[in-house]
Amino acid sequence: MTTTYAPRLILWDIDHTLVDLTGAGGDWYTTALATVTGATLRHAPIFGGRTERAITTEILASHGVEVTEETIQRLWRELIDTSERALPTLNQGGRALPGAAEALSTMAGVDGVVQTVVTGNLPEISRHKLTAFGLHTHVDFEIGGYGSLSAHRPDLVAHAVRLASAKHGTVFAPDAVVIIGDTPLDVAAALEHGVVAVGVATGKFSAAELRAAGAHSVLADLSDTAAVHAAVLGEPH
Repeated sequence: MTTTYAPRLILWDIDHTLVDLTGAGGDWYTTALATVTGATLRHAPIFGGRTERAITTEILASHGVEVTEETIQRLWRELIDTSERALPTLNQGGRALPGAAEALSTMAGVDGVVQTVVTGNLPEISRHKLTAFGLHTHVDFEIGGYGSLSAHRPDLVAHAVRLASAKHGTVFAPDAVVIIGDTPLDVAAALEHGVVAVGVATGKFSAAELRAAGAHSVLADLSDTAAVHAAVLGEPH
C-alpha cells in the first residue's frame, strides 16, 4: 500500500551538511577583500551556521572598512565571481558528504515533498557548491532562504516558507517543515519557528551537542537513507 503524506517542505543547509568545502570560504574572502578594499584578510570569522550578511559585516568592520550596503554588495559580487571561476575544479577541493545524493534523490521521490535550501551562502554560491557535486537536481533554488537576506538566520526560514507556500499554493504546517543542518544555529532557527529540526553530526558539532541544542532527531550522517526518510517524515525507525 502506498503511503500518502501531507505537503512537506525540506530546508537543507549546505556546508558540512551536504558538502564539505572546508577552507573555500576563507580563500574566497581573502581574494574578494583584497580586490574590493585592498585589505589583507587577517581575522577569519566563524563561518558555521552564520549568514553571509553577518560574516561580511564582521570582516569589513574588523579590517577597518566602513560597512555600507554598497561595499557589501561589491564584496559579494567579487565572491560570486571568485566561486564561479573555481567551479570547474571545485569538486577537486572538497566532497559531497556521505549519503547526500541518495538522501536528496530519495526525498524527491516522495509525493508532496518540496526541497530547497536555507543556507548562509549567497544564492549563486549555493548553486555553485551543489552543482559542483551534482547535488542540484532535486533542489528548487528559487524558493530558498539565503545569507544575503539577513544576519539573523531564522529570517531565512520564514522567507523560504513564504516563497514555497506561494509557489505551491499550500500552507506548510510547522510540523511539515523540516530543517536539516549541522550546527546549533540551524537547530535554533528551526525552533524559533516551531518547525522540525534534524541535526547531522558531519560538521564541528557532535550529536550530543545538536541534541542539547534541541534537535528533534540527530543523524551521524546522511548515509542511512532509511533513517533520513524517517526523520524527515516523522516515522519511527
